[in-house]
Amino acid sequence: MSTLRGGDRKIDWAELSGKLPSGKSAAEKQRRRQIFNAMDMNGNGYLSLAEVDKGVRDVLKSDDLFDCKPGMLRAFNAVKDTAPAHTPHSDDYVTRAEFRLLMVALRQMFELWHMFELIDTGDDRRVDLGEFTKAVPLLAKWGVKIDDPTATFKEIDKNGGGQILFVEFVNWAMKKGLDLEDDDD
Repeated sequence: MSTLRGGDRKIDWAELSGKLPSGKSAAEKQRRRQIFNAMDMNGNGYLSLAEVDKGVRDVLKSDDLFDCKPGMLRAFNAVKDTAPAHTPHSDDYVTRAEFRLLMVALRQMFELWHMFELIDTGDDRRVDLGEFTKAVPLLAKWGVKIDDPTATFKEIDKNGGGQILFVEFVNWAMKKGLDLEDDDD
């Protein structure tokens, strides 16, 4: 299991993308079908968060993605009710129709989590103003020029707690279109 964080970790983005087939080719559809079936342990046609979590570890065999619980949770919640509900409970789970979107969301959330870890040098899953200010050059590499770090920090810190949480970072980063320069996407 990987215990490295942020800048200490070298990520093979091509390998990760290969484990998360999201294209529309016949081969990728077939691979997704195999992955979904392997993750759907009880065969009910729905994936719970626990099944996705276990599937990332046991089916995809991706320790880096498995260790990214905040990203996995965010991806699951973003996708779980995007397709029309067929049963009273289907909006609580990821369906086969939503599974391609889950592959996309897992990849995106992992990229954002990696960025967040690079900024969070204190390793406490929060970014303070000092960490954010030091990360301004990184953020510029990722596509966002920041002229006033303090004002931008306050804009991101929606709850006013003096720390940027991952969820706050994701909301801001998605609006700004942040993109790692070395992730092969």
